Amino acid sequence: MARRCELSGKGVLTGNNVSHANNKTRRRFLPNLVNVSLMSEKLGRAVKLRIAASTLRSVEHRGGLDAYLLKARDTELSPRALAVKQELLAAAGE
Repeated sequence: MARRCELSGKGVLTGNNVSHANNKTRRRFLPNLVNVSLMSEKLGRAVKLRIAASTLRSVEHRGGLDAYLLKARDTELSPRALAVKQELLAAAGE
């Protein structure tokens, strides 16, 4: 499983460890991923996703999973999140 947020697309970044002697070695900055079940109000069910902790705060700030997905770009969503977004759009069109 890739170390990438399913909603925001945040992934691994790289940089350097710099010692006191100014030696540089490569390192990785991993996103703080958590497994969560978010409730979709329009679909009436929970959706399990692996998202970054910062994205979880953004979901709450925007007013829930439905509002976040409808505002998010399709290019940054995972295939699973994109499928949920399509279900939301179909449910809104009824």
